[in-house]
Amino acid sequence: MTAPTTESGTSTVPESDDRLSRIRRPVWRSPADQPPWARPALLGIAALAAALYAWNITESGYASYYSVAARSMTVSWKAFLFTALDPSATITLDKIGGFLWPQALSARVFGFHAWALTLPQCVEGVVSVLVMYRVVRRWQGPAAGLLAAGLLALTPVAASMFGHAMLDGMVVMCLIIAADQYQKAVGTARLRPLLFSGLWIGLGFQAKMMEAWIIVPALFVGYLVAAPVTLRRRAGQLLAAGAVMVAVSLSWVALMTFTPKDARPYVDGTTDNSAFSMVFGYNGFNRFEPGLIDGADDGREAGGDRNAGGDQHPGVAPGGDRNPGAGQAAPPSAAASGQAAPPPGAASGSQGPDSAGRGPGGTAEGSNSATRAPGAPPGGSDSATQGPSAAGGGSNTATRGPGPGPDTGDGEATRQADAAAPGSSSWLKLLRVDLYAAQIGWLYPLALAGLITGLLRHRKGPRTGQARAGYLMWGVWLATTAGVLSSYSFAHTAYLATLAPAIAALSAAGTVALWRAHRGANAGWPRWVLPAVVAAEAAWTIHLASAYTDFAPWLIPLVSVAALAAVLALGLSANGEGTVRVRVGNRRGPRIPVKRAGLAAAGLLAGCVAMFAAPTTWSLSVLDERYAGSAFEAVAGPTAAPGAPDGPEPTSLTAGQRGLLTYVEKHNGGADYTMSVDSWSTAAPYIYEKGLPVLPLGGYSGTARSVTLADYQDLVATGRLRFALLSGVGPATGEPRPKNPPALGKDAPETLKINSWVYSTCTEIAPSTYGGTTSDDGPPQTLFRCA
Repeated sequence: MTAPTTESGTSTVPESDDRLSRIRRPVWRSPADQPPWARPALLGIAALAAALYAWNITESGYASYYSVAARSMTVSWKAFLFTALDPSATITLDKIGGFLWPQALSARVFGFHAWALTLPQCVEGVVSVLVMYRVVRRWQGPAAGLLAAGLLALTPVAASMFGHAMLDGMVVMCLIIAADQYQKAVGTARLRPLLFSGLWIGLGFQAKMMEAWIIVPALFVGYLVAAPVTLRRRAGQLLAAGAVMVAVSLSWVALMTFTPKDARPYVDGTTDNSAFSMVFGYNGFNRFEPGLIDGADDGREAGGDRNAGGDQHPGVAPGGDRNPGAGQAAPPSAAASGQAAPPPGAASGSQGPDSAGRGPGGTAEGSNSATRAPGAPPGGSDSATQGPSAAGGGSNTATRGPGPGPDTGDGEATRQADAAAPGSSSWLKLLRVDLYAAQIGWLYPLALAGLITGLLRHRKGPRTGQARAGYLMWGVWLATTAGVLSSYSFAHTAYLATLAPAIAALSAAGTVALWRAHRGANAGWPRWVLPAVVAAEAAWTIHLASAYTDFAPWLIPLVSVAALAAVLALGLSANGEGTVRVRVGNRRGPRIPVKRAGLAAAGLLAGCVAMFAAPTTWSLSVLDERYAGSAFEAVAGPTAAPGAPDGPEPTSLTAGQRGLLTYVEKHNGGADYTMSVDSWSTAAPYIYEKGLPVLPLGGYSGTARSVTLADYQDLVATGRLRFALLSGVGPATGEPRPKNPPALGKDAPETLKINSWVYSTCTEIAPSTYGGTTSDDGPPQTLFRCA
């Protein structure tokens, strides 16, 4: 016997009794207010999600820039707190690194491995699926809840994203939990769950900054319209929840702001060492209007124009390369005139893991260059997919760096590699099969049909009606997210994941609501809505799948046959109980008896196959590593970017790097820093190996002022730093050392000034001294002794 529920499936069992029964009930048994099959089905969906996300966990790979910081956070609690790039916590990531906290804790427990960094994302994915069920069950009942959980688990972009060490998994989980708490609040007008909703949005902000606020309009509108209290009280509660959200969101910013600058890392992505400038300028509004917020490093210092075209440093929107000059050699005359140029060795390898699209969330989840465009055919690779192993070589082999060293850069090639996929600036890009539709858009028609029919059905309901409130909230979520994503250019499909909860919820609710309407209507057009939606959804699916006929050649015939069967069965069942006349040739045949209930059920089953076969096929393809995406790109199916690069894990130094490190440690004399390096990628292998206190200069872009020339000279003078490692210069290149390096102007980046000072002042250490060159795969590197 099941306990009574409301029309939407919400339990009327007292909350205290529900808690008591939950303690006594085995985990596989459904609660009293749910059907017996609900809990076992939910556990099955959760198990499927866990298997899907963790299947290739040992081959999930590293997102090199972020994994360097994660390694640093495993050896230094200061680096953990401030989300610093290096173990000495001299410079932060160029974003809030809260998404790395679970990864770093996992690596502390299990050791630093790719699977240990990915494990938290797998857990976040399963939690998202479970909470999705609870949210939709309260709103539309257990059947819709199970369908929504399954559709979220089988969203292609989510299937890939939750299986890799990406920042997007945490923000998606936080937003779904925030919606769960909001739903508790909107039905009862209780303040506490509304405050918890703000808390979870704030935690999501730590993972992806302003992108976490993308659901605020949906929750605000839903609560303001539907909460069962007076308008004044609704407004007051929303203000209180907003205060909690802002306080939690800005907690890391406040930590950085009120901690003395000499006791915390330098804030990357800024020229004024301000966390506010980094979050709301560099990673926020300056993406749309460069220079809008002072103190953000908009890339203009490096001689680049951020709006030069293409799709930028990790997610610059809507203009061009954040630092298009990076990796392109500047002539000595330019350096002498004061025009900023990248330092020796600071090639595109210092650009970070993804020099492609980043939006208002300011997130980066790519590789040293751009991964293959989402619509490109599978197979092949390029420098874009270079992982930590390649980064360990020091910098991109195509862009060795300018300055006193040899000029082998190719900035134009770097800009082309960093550009977003063609057409990604279009407002219609979410509909394009060659871009993002195959990762998120299979269920567009069904979700829209569910939203429209739901709003129409409940348009005359009471203001506090929870069914209408749910459609309103999910509809605003969908519209806001789609509008924001359509408004700027981005190259990484993981951004699409914030659409997945709304599409899954509306699709599930629409399917169940249309089925109920079809079954409950006696005659007329309401009984033909479901067959029409199935036909429209099947036509859209065939349109998308027709671009990938070599991937699953059986898919289009399956969808076509299933859709035809569904429409016929549902159409016949719409004629009512009794008989249906059939035709024999050109003559009217006999009437045959039809059981409407059984025929309608068969039609529903065939319709589900027609509507859900394609996203299921794409999602299940991640079980094959070729279609699983990578730590740089969350894509499933034949549009998947190449996986993690082959080769040893980046926790192993090359023979040359190991010989160099042995020499440095032997002669370092107790210095605070093992050595300085001219890019984060040069530092990577040494941090991966032992968590060494390597001093990276220039931060993500190579232009950060984390260490000035005066600071550097003081470190050398006081014996805190003795060695410097530069890329692409010195005797290791086979080029003679110039006697008179070009003079630098006052506006040149500090990293370039430091490298030039090291190059002209410090003593070169011949590679033969420590057993050869330091880079087996990347450009040559030269060690200098400065004290």
